[in-house]
Amino acid sequence: MKSSFKFSNLCGTVYTAGNLIFTPDGNSILSPVGNRVSVFDLVNNKSMTLPIEMRKNIVRMALSPKATILITIDEDGRCLLINLPRRVIISHFNFKAPVNAIEFSPDGKWIAVSHGRLVQIWRAPGFNREFAPLVLHKTFGGHYDDIVNLCWTNNSKYLLTSSVDMTARLYWIDAPKDYVPQTLTGHRNTIMGAWFSDNMQNIYTVSKDGAVFHWRYGTRAAIAGLDSDDEMDVDGENKVDRVQWRISAKHYFNQNNTKVRSCQFFSASNLLVVGFSTGLFGLYELPSFTNIHTLSITQHKIDTVAINRTGEWLAFGSSTLGQLLVWEWQSETYVLKQQGHFYNMSSLSYASDGQTLATGGEDGKVKVWNTTSGFCFVTFSDHKSNVSAVEFAKQGKVLFSASLDGTVRAFDLVRYRNFRTFTSPKPVQFSCLAVDPSGEVVCAGTTDTFEIYVWSVQTGKLLDILAGHEGPVSSLAFSSTGMMLLSGSWDHTARTWDVFGRSKHIEPLQHQTEVLAVAFRPDCKEIAAATLDGQISFWDVELGKQTGSIEGRKDISGGRKLNDRTTADNASSGKCFNSICYTADGSSIIGGGNSKYICIYDIETKVLVKKFQISQNLSLDGTQEILNSKKMTEFGNIDLMDDDDPSDVEDRLDRTLPGTQKGDLSVRRTRQEVRAAAVKFSPTGRAWAAATTDGLMIYSLDDAILFDPFDLEIDITPEAVMEALEDQEYLRALCMAFRLNEKAVIHKVFEAIPPSSVDIVARSISQKYLDKLLQFVGVHMEKSPHIEFHLMWVVSIMTAHGRYLKEHRSEYQSVFRTLHKSISRVREDIGNICDSNTYTLKYLITQGVIAARSSDSM
Repeated sequence: MKSSFKFSNLCGTVYTAGNLIFTPDGNSILSPVGNRVSVFDLVNNKSMTLPIEMRKNIVRMALSPKATILITIDEDGRCLLINLPRRVIISHFNFKAPVNAIEFSPDGKWIAVSHGRLVQIWRAPGFNREFAPLVLHKTFGGHYDDIVNLCWTNNSKYLLTSSVDMTARLYWIDAPKDYVPQTLTGHRNTIMGAWFSDNMQNIYTVSKDGAVFHWRYGTRAAIAGLDSDDEMDVDGENKVDRVQWRISAKHYFNQNNTKVRSCQFFSASNLLVVGFSTGLFGLYELPSFTNIHTLSITQHKIDTVAINRTGEWLAFGSSTLGQLLVWEWQSETYVLKQQGHFYNMSSLSYASDGQTLATGGEDGKVKVWNTTSGFCFVTFSDHKSNVSAVEFAKQGKVLFSASLDGTVRAFDLVRYRNFRTFTSPKPVQFSCLAVDPSGEVVCAGTTDTFEIYVWSVQTGKLLDILAGHEGPVSSLAFSSTGMMLLSGSWDHTARTWDVFGRSKHIEPLQHQTEVLAVAFRPDCKEIAAATLDGQISFWDVELGKQTGSIEGRKDISGGRKLNDRTTADNASSGKCFNSICYTADGSSIIGGGNSKYICIYDIETKVLVKKFQISQNLSLDGTQEILNSKKMTEFGNIDLMDDDDPSDVEDRLDRTLPGTQKGDLSVRRTRQEVRAAAVKFSPTGRAWAAATTDGLMIYSLDDAILFDPFDLEIDITPEAVMEALEDQEYLRALCMAFRLNEKAVIHKVFEAIPPSSVDIVARSISQKYLDKLLQFVGVHMEKSPHIEFHLMWVVSIMTAHGRYLKEHRSEYQSVFRTLHKSISRVREDIGNICDSNTYTLKYLITQGVIAARSSDSM
């Protein structure tokens, strides 16, 4: 079995905190997901999570104008410089203080960073490895409170800042020492944003209380519309009316009991987007302050707003529910609407094709995900309590789910509806679920009556109640033949049931401690059971005897909670596997549980093959091995103590019920514990998924970035491509042409490849270039007269890479449509030509016959 699984994608979590960033082309959006960054391709409908982790949750990001360098900053001010196209870390840096805002200058030479009341200007790094990639250029002060927003001018010479101290300041980057920055005052609350207009003649500021000020540069008389010769009389004295930034107009949103939480300005179209604390967002046109849209998109506050390059798409993020929305305001449609589980995931299941995943959450929702795109395409909210188990049936067309609300539901994934609900004669809580391979019988175990209920899917009737366990039923599994049911319980036993046989034979398998998870080997000859003491026991099905065991407690133990009084080495109690799953070939088994580790074992040798750490995020509890003794006090860990009172009045309101003595326990500060609720192997055997605290993590053998040696060369030029073509190195020339991405060069190389070499080149080309090659063939076929030549390319590519294209068919849907369209059009053209030639020949033949008859008659 291959053990080289690598992190592939993170689903189930689309936004946690921080700011959203559109790429310069406007087609993708970057979203912080805990201590990682996810990239959502809005055009191709795909998502990808960078294989890079930070120490803590990301709070701020900045992207260079050319989208080459991404800067991510965590809660402590630690920074990563990431090469976004390569998805590798260039350098680590520590700002040594929390960062409230960071922004690249439009020319990409400077980076502005705000630390509390100060603004630092740093020289932007390059791609060369340096000891200190960031060099401090200048530090500006003047504000009396934290700076929350930064805005550069188009020429990268001036910087506009807005602060909690209700002022905005204008800084000159190359200013002399005697330069005094101008202060814009007049707001009565925190200024959430300040921006320049496209022509740099206007400044717009937005405050938290819903006020928008329009500033213009000029004298008081010019702004007021008076003659320049008139003198302004102030306090009975004639003073000089100087030229400076002054308020030209004031506007107000007039939203009752609502605060501005986020805002963004698009200077090219003078559009202002504002997100409010009630979940409303408003779109306004400045300077006329015309309201274009006001729409409610969530019931909670909107934390961040972003606008793409063309100003057509608006992105909103809400951290309360983990929502990410992209709205096209002109057509009033959603481009992207994603939301993860509100609470933790509790279960997951793979469909038979490995392309679809289903998850059940503690919020009572069942979500179905596409593993290739990473998006959730349907959500079922029928359950009223925690979803404890989910299972697919009927080749992935039917999904079953069991919940603590006492129901088992069947969902149709073709029509997206709940077509069957199974209940018990008396109210119980279902903790586990199993479906036979034919999808005709469904079983569910309970936690309170210790029974197993068996229903018919066709009729919805209760067929049987299997009794015998003396503790809550923790896990169920059907054999691949469907003739045997396996159950695990807290009564220290695992039992095999002959559900369909006349004898109703029951075989108890005794363990030392509670059984938490059970699984059948694909050939149905072996059973695995995970127990509370951290062991995985293996049993022979025919003999009913234990054949071996794996002591996994030492492997899965690790991590120390902030309140633990023992070290990580001695805190192994309670570390066990809550979920186990065999690989497709049955040679290995994977297990996960209340730990930061997921382990894969080889069954024959009982050896640990590989151990994966779920997360490096120190914002989660249980990821550290050694605690800092300086933070331990007699009252507990400093990190768990409440911060100072919030600055906003609405956040300081006491909403506790009258008569309560201990306050509101819902406002206590706790940290989520890192754990894996469920693990599953893909039926293809090339990937596995884990429902973790961070989300749905997918590890795969298929690397997202395919290595190609041409990526490492810097001297790829049109001349080098032509030289390779002259030397008859057709494969190298074609790959280099695709790297250049110049249509003229690609066309010349493509036409120069002789037909006899098409098959060899198609077989040898890297999978990375299949998308570009098929796209080029599909587009070029419509214009080129070389029909047979293009068809030879299509046949050779499909023959050589058909299996790969079938496995990744969702990624190549657009390419296949292009090819189908081109081939259909060529077929129609040839058909029309043939029909025309046929009619012409028939006409000529008929004319010849008529002429022959007329000559004979004469």
